[in-house]
Amino acid sequence: MGNVTDYVLEELRLFRTGLGLSQDDFGRGIGYSGSHVSSVETGGRAPTKEYMRAIDAHHPTAERFQRMLERLARLDAEPAWLREWIEFEREATTLRWFELAYVPGLLQTERYARATLAGGRFDAEDVDRIVASRLERQAILQRSRPPQLIAVLDEAVLRRPVLDQPGLMVEQCEHLVQLATAEHIQVHIVPVDAGMYLGLAGQFIIAEMPDGERVAHADNQLTAQFVDAPTEVAKLAKTWEIVRNEALPRRQSTELIKEVAKSWTC
Repeated sequence: MGNVTDYVLEELRLFRTGLGLSQDDFGRGIGYSGSHVSSVETGGRAPTKEYMRAIDAHHPTAERFQRMLERLARLDAEPAWLREWIEFEREATTLRWFELAYVPGLLQTERYARATLAGGRFDAEDVDRIVASRLERQAILQRSRPPQLIAVLDEAVLRRPVLDQPGLMVEQCEHLVQLATAEHIQVHIVPVDAGMYLGLAGQFIIAEMPDGERVAHADNQLTAQFVDAPTEVAKLAKTWEIVRNEALPRRQSTELIKEVAKSWTC
């Protein structure tokens, strides 16, 4: 994140010096002191919305610096491991995704995504940023050459209620059914009668890259583990095959999702 912040601050410095203005003169034009400008440019003071808006209002920037700040804020809402993973996600040809607790982020509706962030861990502004980022990631599934996404979900994911959100799970289940009609998206469900199985140890994703390399990640409440060592990825790949064999075939999984959706309307 430091590199991104440094880039924004460097752009601010280059913009000012490109105008041939001292920090005092630049600050005077936008209604700030020269010491304030200096503090922002050296990282001592964060560039606020008001500061960026003042620059864009006084100079013909086409709101460039406000857009930079919005992008910076979005990145701030994403931990470093996630930003790194998103790059692999964008380049992957195949994503094998097992979820024990939630619908995979690439398949979530906006309401469901917001519900996963409830509980007080994030403030309203952070929730907006994270949800926007999550929905933006889904664009890879709409590309002309999208990755093959094979998602395996525990049935409990579909049956877990979201309190005080009537209709949310119906909407999410119907969304899954619709997405699963696409050739490049497969959704499989591990039924509750599968009993104890290896997937109960936790969620993970395996991404296969264009050159055949595989990378993966698994996470928990506190940390996410990025995995690229071939032997470790191979272990996860073996687990994937075992978990995938516990899941229902594609058509049966879709019928189960439809059945669960109907149960939420009763």
